Amino acid sequence: MRALTILAVLLALAGCQSSPKGPSASAQLDAAKGGRVVGKVTFQEVDGGTSVRAEVSGLPPNRQFGFHVHDKGDCSAPDFMSAAGHFNPDTKPHGDHKTAESHAGDLPNLASDGQGNAVLAYTSSKLTVASGPRSVVGRAVVVHENPDDYRSQPAGNSGPRIACGIIKG
Repeated sequence: MRALTILAVLLALAGCQSSPKGPSASAQLDAAKGGRVVGKVTFQEVDGGTSVRAEVSGLPPNRQFGFHVHDKGDCSAPDFMSAAGHFNPDTKPHGDHKTAESHAGDLPNLASDGQGNAVLAYTSSKLTVASGPRSVVGRAVVVHENPDDYRSQPAGNSGPRIACGIIKG
């Protein structure tokens, strides 16, 4: 009986432990002039990379949208072009986020539901939150009007920038 009690206590304690998490950062998305797209994107270092979670609303329903980390943390231009190109510390060509031959800032497309909301959960092995050459802190995250085709250079033919947020640690 005592062995069962000890086992039960050990199992309960193991279940209460949470896995350690690394540094985190986030960005509030603001819409381009005349738009309604808003949201929040969080970055959290975890085992195996950096978890990216986006919750976006105000999108046209039932569509896909390009979604990228951009090089400059500047959303001041009305068209958000001040955020510059995709974050690309390894000078790779633009491509599918699942391949080694793509920008670090190439992320999966956002997909909106019937109400114009999108949720994305993705883990990137190419990004960090901690300081260094792959850090997202101080950069921008951008939503584009069209889906990324993962082929066209230099940015996937994803069209105008409809929301932008500066990533802060």
